[in-house]
Amino acid sequence: MNDVIYTENLTKAYGQTFAVNNVDLSVAKGEIYGFLGLNGAGKTTTIQMLLGMITPTSGTCYLNGEKVHSKNKDIWRHVGYMVETPYSYPELTVRENLDVICKLRGIRDKSCVDWIIKNLQLEAYAAKKAKHLSMGNNQRLGIAKALLHHPPILILDEPTNGLDPAGIVEVRQLLKELAQNKGVTILISSHKLDEISKIATNIAIIHQGILIKKISGEQLEKQLHKTLLLDGKNRLAIKHTLLTAGYKVTTNNEENSPLQMKEANAVHDPGKIATLLVNAGYPPTLLQVVKEDLEMYFLRTIQEFGGDQHE
Repeated sequence: MNDVIYTENLTKAYGQTFAVNNVDLSVAKGEIYGFLGLNGAGKTTTIQMLLGMITPTSGTCYLNGEKVHSKNKDIWRHVGYMVETPYSYPELTVRENLDVICKLRGIRDKSCVDWIIKNLQLEAYAAKKAKHLSMGNNQRLGIAKALLHHPPILILDEPTNGLDPAGIVEVRQLLKELAQNKGVTILISSHKLDEISKIATNIAIIHQGILIKKISGEQLEKQLHKTLLLDGKNRLAIKHTLLTAGYKVTTNNEENSPLQMKEANAVHDPGKIATLLVNAGYPPTLLQVVKEDLEMYFLRTIQEFGGDQHE
């Protein structure tokens, strides 16, 4: 088994309800694996089983080829994690909280505290008590504790919750650096496809406990629906010209909305469309290829599976 993180038929049932149902995950060394799903889809339950926090009803989890179970405590020395809302000692400062983690993990080199405070932009808050931190900075502190011992495996559950745009970019860059330059294997769960797509090498989508899609970042780009938007001074004439030439043209029935073309031969060669219209005497004032919104792709995938988009 070459995968650093691996699950086989992983299942967790509560009575007749399956929170996770026969989930197979495989994450290779140095990979950033995006684990996506709506709230309540089974992401956190899967992560809790990976970390030995709850016991699977059936199936198995492996980290670095070792089976996860309560008696195998050495396995956690190589894992950094943050699950749901990060907890800190409220009366201790940021630095003191990190010092406690150093002691708990047996870390003698305290320079790692300065390293993580700098990398997560916590210098201005190092002497501030955790109870006075904003939600975003509490999230940074939680990520800092997960990274403090330089783990080769990192498991993060919704790590960008509460972060402002600048914080999200900082965390994204740090995770990419760890994976690409340090070979850290990262499993990151989220319901934000747009954010995950910027860093993930592979993506899995879970819905109602079932893994409904696995896809690489490159495949995701190819599967996004693309549309050519076009407009001009004589919209009816433009539409008639394109229909006569054998193209399919649609509108979204909104007043003054541009014409739409979804066929591959139009989307991949808008210059040909422009030439056709110019030669017909109806030069376009708008000619733009737009990609499907990533969130819409996420919801479309769930809908195609037959699931409810609202949980």
